[in-house]
Amino acid sequence: MSLVVQEVLRVGLTLALLGVVFGGGILLLSGWAASKRPVNRLADRINDLLPQIQCAKCGYPGCLPYAEAVASGERADLCPPGGRETAIALAELMGRPIAEPSETMATNTVAFIDESKCVGCALCISECPVDAIVGAERFAHTVIIDHCTGCELCVPVCPVDCIDLNAKVAHA
Repeated sequence: MSLVVQEVLRVGLTLALLGVVFGGGILLLSGWAASKRPVNRLADRINDLLPQIQCAKCGYPGCLPYAEAVASGERADLCPPGGRETAIALAELMGRPIAEPSETMATNTVAFIDESKCVGCALCISECPVDAIVGAERFAHTVIIDHCTGCELCVPVCPVDCIDLNAKVAHA
């Protein structure tokens, strides 16, 4: 192979490699820029109004699936942790009439741990989506009432049945 042909191949391969590198960089940069654009999709705007605790009390596996359902016509008052305020905000966003709270929102409850029965297994701590349960393994746990949403996710995992739901009481 002559020197000229070798030089042409070398230059051609170099240019091709540069094209791949710069082309890939441009694709990555455009993907990054697209991720930084403001969210305009209706389901995303609805999701922004939800509490993001993924408790599934609405009947959907998390906040985003519920938001997508609301965008498609599902009732906007099925989020107990969000309460009436979230239901009103969703109804206003969707341009729907504000309905009476659904039966799932009728309760204003929080978890209560009977510390005399608690064995400190810590299963409830890992289930709490808002970190409202404090304690350590082999020690009794307690609930920070102001943080508890009443989602009930801690109740079924308790092996000694020491978690109850009680009416939320306002305190000074």
